[in-house]
Formats: sequence, structure tokens, C-alpha cells
Amino acid sequence: MSQKQLKEAFISNLNGTSLLEISTGLSLPPLCLLCRGLLLILYYLHHGKPLSSRKYSLLLDFLLLVSPLLFSCTVLSPILFFIPFILAASCAGIFSKIYSRRKREGRAPFGQIVEEFQQARLDPQCIPAITVFRVYVNVLTSISILAVDFPQYPRRYAKAETYGTGVMDLGVGAFIFGNALVCPEVRQQPHTAQPKFSSLGRQVFSVWPLISLGVGRLLSVKSIEYHEHTSEYGVHWNFFFTLALVRLAASLLLAIFPKHKAWMVAAALAVLYQLLLSTTSLKTFILHGSDGRDSRLGFLDANREGLLSLFGYLAIYLASVQVGLWLLQPRSSVRSWLGALRGLALALVALWLLLQLCQACTEPVSRRMANLSFCTWVLAHCLLLLGFFLLTDLALVFTKLLVKGAGVPCCWEVVQPPDGREKHGGEARHRLSQPCLISAINKNQLLFFLLANVMTGAVNILIDTIHSRAAFTLCILHLYMFLNCLIMYILHGRNIVLKFW
Repeated sequence: MSQKQLKEAFISNLNGTSLLEISTGLSLPPLCLLCRGLLLILYYLHHGKPLSSRKYSLLLDFLLLVSPLLFSCTVLSPILFFIPFILAASCAGIFSKIYSRRKREGRAPFGQIVEEFQQARLDPQCIPAITVFRVYVNVLTSISILAVDFPQYPRRYAKAETYGTGVMDLGVGAFIFGNALVCPEVRQQPHTAQPKFSSLGRQVFSVWPLISLGVGRLLSVKSIEYHEHTSEYGVHWNFFFTLALVRLAASLLLAIFPKHKAWMVAAALAVLYQLLLSTTSLKTFILHGSDGRDSRLGFLDANREGLLSLFGYLAIYLASVQVGLWLLQPRSSVRSWLGALRGLALALVALWLLLQLCQACTEPVSRRMANLSFCTWVLAHCLLLLGFFLLTDLALVFTKLLVKGAGVPCCWEVVQPPDGREKHGGEARHRLSQPCLISAINKNQLLFFLLANVMTGAVNILIDTIHSRAAFTLCILHLYMFLNCLIMYILHGRNIVLKFW
């Protein structure tokens, strides 16, 4: 077998992992974020000022927000179930130090802090959990697209061939979910009168970079005979095309139907598509098509997975628009957000029950077809991760109330209380002075993902990844992610946003 054939076989015919292992892995990013936030608060408590050094801030963010994820999906994957407990214990130890220091200084009693926490007013215009969710999906995807070519990345985490729940299968759906959370239909002010098809017009203009990247990826992969897994999307299709068409189709549907009924359109679309899969020969066509997948027999046959899975991804996108609209409902206090978390927990329970029902009555999860089970699974896990980030933010808000004036970048701010007196004016100033890797990546997310793809291709061309040893693999993965993060950090420091569409 040629090197190209070896790498294609290395990422083919896989079956995914368990729902429990994926859920456990999703707890790691919020715990890493919590640990980093608590350390920044502890630093402020000891020094009376925030960590303002860009060099040390980048190293701290990379070591706490990125490096643990690299280890957990490679050499530490056999003990993945223990890692959340280790991180949680570390967070508890740091919080204990903060609380004991506050207690020695004779601050307000704990019960008073709890009451103040529940009544605290948060900035209603900013929900950091959405930003953090989108950035971490990008980071996790960037890690996986290169790590999957190394033997230290468990095969069960890679994309499943037909049925199964791989970590990378979830990443595809999470990208759709994250894009929908900030789409024009969600960000549009509810009382603003705009033409009905204005969002569609903006989407037509905004998706051309995705189409350009899709064409560029297609031409580059074919020209250098780069290894590819044809059954993912087809011969000519790729995820850039999927994301562009889903955004356009969703804008068209949301211009026709009321956006506050997006979940109903999503449910109808997903159920109808599943009925077609179950009652017609559509499933057989997607999975088998014509033997040999000869593109001369038709563009649809050659790219059947990419084209027909659009229905499932569109359903995910529309349902995610509904989630975005729900998140942006006016909530000014911690107490109201705690109530929102209870509603989120009920939605999670309903989705988990629906997932079990779908798998029992129809078929297992299949990213290749983007069936009803896949849509339900993606929504359930994305809501779980989003809920984890919301909890993390609230925990950091509570800790900041213990240490007056402490600030954590990409975390909720406590704004003016009802009496009009500013209680934490220093917090906003400190937050603005603190550099942050999450903010840096968020400013240039598409560039970050593009650089990850380019560097992944370069590494695969230059290195025999399949036969790499563990130490070498970890060095390459850390260097790859650090270079990408460093470029984003430099651009952020110079306030450069490479976006002109």
C-alpha cells in the first residue's frame, strides 16, 4: 500500500465510542476554564493587580486551556474518566485558598455573599459562554484534525464509518450549532423593523469565504493527492460547502417562517428526512450508491453523503437558532440565569430520552447520513457543553464577589446594582487590561481554523505520522497548536481582525 492508502485506511472503517466517554470529555474544557479563572483571581488576591504580562498570560492560557486537551485525547485517553476528578480537585483546592484568605481578612459572612451572588446583576448584552463554546469547538476540532493521523489518538475518537458516535463526529455538528448561535437572525434586535429577506442577503455575502475555502481545499487535495476519507462527504464535497449551504438555506427558511418557530421547522425537517431514510431506498443510496463511486455517473452519486446530509445539518442549525434566541432573552440577575439553567437541564433530559427512543425505533446515530438520531445527539451534547460553560461562568462570578475588584477575561461582569452605585468598577478596567487567548481566537476564528488545516496538511506531507512515537507526537501537536495560538495572540495584541466580508 502507498503512504496515501495507508493513511486513508488508518482513518476508515471505525465505529466511534460511548456516549458516556464523550460526555466525560466535554467536562474537561469547562474545568480547565474554571481552573484558569480561579488562578487569576488568586493571583489578584496575592498581588493586588491582575496578570498583565502578555508573555506569561499566553503561557498560562495555553498550559491550562489547550495542553490538557492535547494530553487527554492522546496519551492520557486510557484514564480519561479520572481526569475530570483531578481537575475538579485542583479547582476545589484553589477555591479553598481564596476563601481561607478572605476569611482571615474578616470580610462579609458566607451567607451574605450567597445572597449578594443571587441578586447580582450581570451584563445582559454579553453572554461569555457562547463565545467560549464557539472558541473551544474550534480548538478541539483543530487538535483532532491533526491528532487523528497519529497512533496515539484513539481510533474510537475518530469519525465513525457508518454508524457510531466518534468525538470528531460531534465536532462537525457542534460547528453548525456554534454558527447558528450568532447568526444574523439571532443577533437582530427583536423590535427592529428590517426587510424580510435582509438576513438572507447578508448571508449570501458572508458565505463566499466559505465557498472559496471549499474550492481551495478541493483543488489542493486533488492536486497533491492528499489522503482523504471519501465516505465523509464524497468525491468533491467538503465541510466548507456544507456550512455555506446550510447557512443560506436556513436564512431562506427563517425569512419565510417566524424565527421564534425555528424549532418546529427543525423538528419537521428532521422527522421528514428520517421517514424518507426509513421508508424509501434513500438510505441504501447514501450508504452504497453505485459501486465504485464513479463521478462520471453523476455529481449527486459522487457526493451523496455531503449533499443529502444537508437536511440533517439544516435541522440542527434551525434548532440551534432557537437556542440562541432563548439565550438572548432578557436576564439581568444571577437568580434568573439559575432558573434558565434549570430549563436547560429539562431540555437535556428530554433530548436524552428522545435520543434513546430514536435509536431504539429507527436506527443508531449516523453522521454519514445526518439522521434523526444524529441531530438529537448533537443537540443534546452541545447543550450539555453550553450548560457546563454557563455553570463555570457563574462559579467565577461567585468567586469574584469574594475578592472585590478581581477580574477574569471572557467571564461575566457584575454591573451596577439597582441603587445605581457602581460596586465593581475596577473589574471592568482590569478585564480590559488582561490579555486572553480566548478573545484572541474569537477575533479571527475562521483564520484560526484555516491555519490549522494548512499546518495539518504540511505536517502530514513532511512527517510519517502513522509510525510516530508518543513523545514525538506530543511535541508536534503542542508546537502546532502553540504556533496557531501565538499568531492569533499577536494579531489580537495589535487589534488586527482579518475579516472583510
